[in-house]
Amino acid sequence: MSKPHIIIIGSGWAGFYLADYLSPTLYNITIISPRRTSAYTPLLASAACCCKSRKCRFLKATVTSISFPSKTVHCAPAFDNDTDPITNQNFDLQYDYLILAPGCIPNTFNTPGVVENALFMKNVSDAMATRKLLFDLLEKASLPTCPPNRKKELLHIAIVGGGPTGVEITAELDDLAHRELRDLYPDVAPYLHISIYDVAPHILGSYERKLHEYANEKLVRRHVAVETNTMIEKVDRDALFVRGKGRVPYGMLMWVTGNKATALVTGMQDVRKSEKGLVRVLTDTHLRVFKSNTEDGVWDDVFALGDAADIDGNSLPTTAEVAVQKAKYLVRFFNSRSEMSLDGPAEMPFTYAEKQLVSYIGSRDGIIAGRGDREGWTGRSAWLAWRSGSVMWTRSWRNRIVILLTWMLNWVFGKEIAKM
Repeated sequence: MSKPHIIIIGSGWAGFYLADYLSPTLYNITIISPRRTSAYTPLLASAACCCKSRKCRFLKATVTSISFPSKTVHCAPAFDNDTDPITNQNFDLQYDYLILAPGCIPNTFNTPGVVENALFMKNVSDAMATRKLLFDLLEKASLPTCPPNRKKELLHIAIVGGGPTGVEITAELDDLAHRELRDLYPDVAPYLHISIYDVAPHILGSYERKLHEYANEKLVRRHVAVETNTMIEKVDRDALFVRGKGRVPYGMLMWVTGNKATALVTGMQDVRKSEKGLVRVLTDTHLRVFKSNTEDGVWDDVFALGDAADIDGNSLPTTAEVAVQKAKYLVRFFNSRSEMSLDGPAEMPFTYAEKQLVSYIGSRDGIIAGRGDREGWTGRSAWLAWRSGSVMWTRSWRNRIVILLTWMLNWVFGKEIAKM
């Protein structure tokens, strides 16, 4: 008897964990994603894990639609600007069990010019593009023909989005500017300045007031411009246009404002989805996908998790922690059951174990949210907690050792990102 075929859609935190830990002796596993790597965004390209392994088959493709009654996934190869005819041939796959984890795409809020001109920190390619652009700007500003006012414009890094990702990217870039770049580009590094924009009244809105005010104060003290209550009206290749302020030139624009549902999720007709806010596929407490509002029950062979999914009546945030906890639940469910016993739900429903929020704010400083009666705290201990958490997020000891060695070498010799 052939092994059941599990198809995983997506290579984010949920998809990567499932591909790594589902038993290849019990199942044939296929993971479909346009990206072969899973990146830890706050480390800004310092940690990336490949989803391709001997445990599963990886297909670099985009799922365009799903036929749930016939258990068929319709796919298109995901090779940008490739003229080879084979990359233009769509294909179908049959599944026994389907796990939806397609994640989300950046939400531009339909702001004109963002898609064409901004960088998005969603994957390793984005991080590499950020590094290339940063050094191109530094080299351009170093030219003897570049006047001081143009240097200042070129070396203005504008970050739109004051959540944890936006603040942590700001912190990493600010650290780089005040350390390695001052040694490598002493003439132009002082011109480099960072602004962080958010439409909300303050940054890090998910933290209590004392903590987000502490983060704001520390960033401002390091000459980061924190622009809250700010509306970006449009963007062009050289400037963003801020309501009430007009044209603000920039050299690099990073857009990290939140999530929007993928075309796959918005186009699904046979599943129930949330009606307010971010469009997400709704599941029961066993992570089985509900059928559409016109039908009763769930698709017994279809599961969903990650940012693109939510539990009906028990909404959880779109964080990596939630995604991984759900992935662990499904791994236990699949690996502990035979093919015959997979027809019913797991005995115990999924329960989320809430973890404390941790964010890095630069200069070896951090904030940790309180929980229950325990208050949050700040300082170097919070930064160390963030660092240790970053290491543990990687799912292999090899990657953990590589990251630790990289940090050690960076501490002794400076970051390799800034070496010639």
